[in-house]
Amino acid sequence: MKSLRVGVIGQGRSGRNIHTEFLKNVPGKFTIVCVADVLKDRGERAEKEYGCESYTDYREMLKRDDLDLIVNATPSHLHPPVTKEILEAGFNVLCEKPLARRAADVDELIEVAKKAGKLFAIYQQSRFAPYYQQVCKVIESGVLGRIVMAKVAFNGFARRYDWQTLQGFNGGNLLNTGPHPMDQVLGIIGRDIMPKVWCQMERVNTYGDAEDFCKIILSHEGRTTIDLEVVSNAAYPSAIYELYGTYGSLKGTMGRIDWKYYIPEEAPEIKLDSEPLPGPSYCSDKLVWHERGWNVPSSQKDLFNSMGAKFYSNLYNAITKGEDLVIPPEQVRQQVAVIEECHRQNPLSKMGE
Repeated sequence: MKSLRVGVIGQGRSGRNIHTEFLKNVPGKFTIVCVADVLKDRGERAEKEYGCESYTDYREMLKRDDLDLIVNATPSHLHPPVTKEILEAGFNVLCEKPLARRAADVDELIEVAKKAGKLFAIYQQSRFAPYYQQVCKVIESGVLGRIVMAKVAFNGFARRYDWQTLQGFNGGNLLNTGPHPMDQVLGIIGRDIMPKVWCQMERVNTYGDAEDFCKIILSHEGRTTIDLEVVSNAAYPSAIYELYGTYGSLKGTMGRIDWKYYIPEEAPEIKLDSEPLPGPSYCSDKLVWHERGWNVPSSQKDLFNSMGAKFYSNLYNAITKGEDLVIPPEQVRQQVAVIEECHRQNPLSKMGE
């Protein structure tokens, strides 16, 4: 088995805690050869922890000829230009989310990757989240009937004050947290269309100039209506998933999913009656309800490592065996286009204006 030689640009929360910390535990498939970070102490820490080389300028890494993959975990606004540099330097690249602020940037990167003949992947690991995959299984089973609406809420309460609250760094809830649920709900409404978008954004508790309240409605004729929230002023966050079908409903968190439905063949026959009902009465319908539940398996309770393992397994096979990416850049482009439209509808003033 070939161990892919990897360079990681960025040793902050994503670069170190999500990528290098994961990759060090799969030495048979990945070897951390070098890292880059503008902060020298981060590089020195990586040298001690991973036995790798380090650079304060990522462009020094791009001069190497012995890397099979470079992970781009730079600050969000640098994702498009740095990814382009990596591809043009002749390396396969995995870029952290958010990939870009504009769909045109994604189009350019896809073309650059094709021209370079290199693999271009985006770390949208939430596609492999066990709770989302269970939701998809319930939908596909058909027991809920046609899914009329899906409500998804990635909410919490926070007063954030770091660089990810700034528009200039491509910050804000929709670009920070939003790519995870957005990728998921686009799988429900359909990855083959550009939905109609309605969005409201506000600044509530943030100390930056980007939004920390985001409400989105996605719709398309004949498709499931999506109601998505990514807000930071919800002190009582509820279920992250709710589905409303023609035969029943689903609700769930990242650890527990419940769904309830009736079977049409078991339901009593009903006929429309336009005449007044006898006596002081109202419509009655005696349905037999079926209830099911799912708990996240103990082996998948470590959400980050569970999702990361599946994502990186697919990435490894894509590089070594030519396997298709589960999450190709073209699908991420759809997500970026929706996010771009949300921002177009909600122009927020920037600091200093």
